[in-house]
Amino acid sequence: MKKSSLACAAALLLFGGSATAQTFRSEAGNINVETIAGGLANPWSLAFLPDGRMLVTERPGRLRVVTRDGKLSQPLAGVPRVYASGQGGLLDVTIDRNFAQNSTIYFCFAEPLASGSRTAMARAKFVDDTTPRLDDVKVIFRQEGPASFGYHYGCRIVQMPEGNLFLTMGEHSSTRDEAQNLSNHLGKIVRITPDGAVPKDNPFIGRPDVKPEIWSYGHRNAQGAAINPASGKLWEHEHGPRGGDEINIPQAGKNYGWPVIGYGIDYSGAKIHESTSKPGMEQPIKYWVPSIAPSGMAFYTGNLFPAWKGNLFIGALAGQMLVRLELDGEKVVKEERLLNDLRERIRDVRAGPDGAIWLLTDNSAGRILRITPAK
Repeated sequence: MKKSSLACAAALLLFGGSATAQTFRSEAGNINVETIAGGLANPWSLAFLPDGRMLVTERPGRLRVVTRDGKLSQPLAGVPRVYASGQGGLLDVTIDRNFAQNSTIYFCFAEPLASGSRTAMARAKFVDDTTPRLDDVKVIFRQEGPASFGYHYGCRIVQMPEGNLFLTMGEHSSTRDEAQNLSNHLGKIVRITPDGAVPKDNPFIGRPDVKPEIWSYGHRNAQGAAINPASGKLWEHEHGPRGGDEINIPQAGKNYGWPVIGYGIDYSGAKIHESTSKPGMEQPIKYWVPSIAPSGMAFYTGNLFPAWKGNLFIGALAGQMLVRLELDGEKVVKEERLLNDLRERIRDVRAGPDGAIWLLTDNSAGRILRITPAK
């Protein structure tokens, strides 16, 4: 093969095109999975800009702009130093609902401490210059409680229509009982304003023994969150240990049970939970035993897959697949497991503005994948 042909093939492998499109079966017919970009170090989150480009985080601490045809920018200046160890690093990113007017983004990361780290969320201006960068970076929320040494940060961000932000947080694994302690933020979902203030209608306002940012508690390690467009409610999923991954619809002030109740066992095989249910603690709408290790979540509202409208898509790390869930209101009525033969850890799932489903694969040479119907 000539050098020019080799270079062309290499470009297709890196940036997408027919050379990297694979066909898989689904109940909606065959689907194509196209590699748009590769060579990303453990990409964690993807957010679409209004012009179709993407912001993509890499867990070691880099934020890049990726074009629709897969060209990667240099890492953006302005990202704070992150604790890039274990599960820690630069994690979720999302754009503000009024991005076209304010150029604001939010991102979540493991913030280094003198010993260990904690979950933090920042806002910044995305400067779309010749060399894109972040400006006016401000940390608007810092988790309080025992430090993490590389485990269970949670770190998914969802902005509601009125502008308030939800942030999921893990319980740092070794301090799992803290998920029931309302005097810190471990194992909680918090709700704050875009400036980091506490909304006046948060459920624990006025209780001096409770952190006012808390929305719900008793969570383990929630790495997926999204708004259900049919109801306007927040949905989240979280990792169980050996079994007991959950999907919940977190309501204000409610307790979701970890580690008191659940459906899994410890990695050693030891018992963790008192039982699977207890008065005053909420049940998940779905759980998995054995664990699939869910990460990323998106409701599908596009037109490329009419049969999938309103379905919920979830990536799986240990399960190495994409899970499609059919819903009847707030009940899961059917599950389909897709892309098993891809053999990739799926870290993030997004419904793109083009109607396609977009994925990030979690490894040291991670890829951006685009799913469309096969022709």
